[in-house]
Amino acid sequence: MELFLEGFPIFLLIFCRITSFFVVAPVFSTRTVPTMMKVGLSFLVALLVFLSYGLKQTIVPDATYVLAVIREVLAGLLLGYTAYLFFTIIQTAGAFIDLQMGFGMANVIDPMTGTSSPLMGNFKFMVGTLVFLSMNGHHYMLSALLKSYEWIPISNELFTRIYEGSISEFLLRTFADTFMLALQLSAPLVVAMFLVDAGLGLLAKTAPQYNVFVIGAPLKIMIGFLLLAALMPGMIDLFENIFTLMFDALEKLFGIVQARAEQ
Repeated sequence: MELFLEGFPIFLLIFCRITSFFVVAPVFSTRTVPTMMKVGLSFLVALLVFLSYGLKQTIVPDATYVLAVIREVLAGLLLGYTAYLFFTIIQTAGAFIDLQMGFGMANVIDPMTGTSSPLMGNFKFMVGTLVFLSMNGHHYMLSALLKSYEWIPISNELFTRIYEGSISEFLLRTFADTFMLALQLSAPLVVAMFLVDAGLGLLAKTAPQYNVFVIGAPLKIMIGFLLLAALMPGMIDLFENIFTLMFDALEKLFGIVQARAEQ
């Protein structure tokens, strides 16, 4: 009992980081996963980390303990949000495609957040999730979470590193990179839809008796789905590359924290 009371402050800090990670991390944070399962998984992983790492640590639950809890929550959110940014690439690319295909007003329920999302974005998200699971991406994310205790130990200076701006710069750069990747992912279909619009505009000028608004909508949808089916094998390879970049980004984040710690 005495050993439990001595180790509980460390266990609580570990539990806070892991729980906050699962709150925002892709796949784990989806609404289809029951809340009790998330809490149970967080508790199990936290217990394993505590038995392998936490027993070697000591902390005094004094007045600064609340700041330590906040710091661990921020660390977990930072890791989970970095991974989540790369999943937004797929949905953002789908939103660009929806806008060009005429599905801009057609939204469906996103299984991760429970909010409305673009039709093509949701379809690509489900395909991307299957690719992610087939790559054992959830295993890699759990491995990165466990490795975070090597790079960002419980007694860390995360507040100082955030104040220095290096982590903010990393997040801004990662956000810009993910937006550019979304543009590149949607570019083939967006360009094709632009050419269809140009052709319809030319048809409206040369043959005004045709109603291009009636012809254009089903034509763009048909061409869009045909191109999507033709490009799907290549998109699966692109999804794999995106998730590889996600793992690299997590390693870069650890490298930034380690470099700051060595200075």
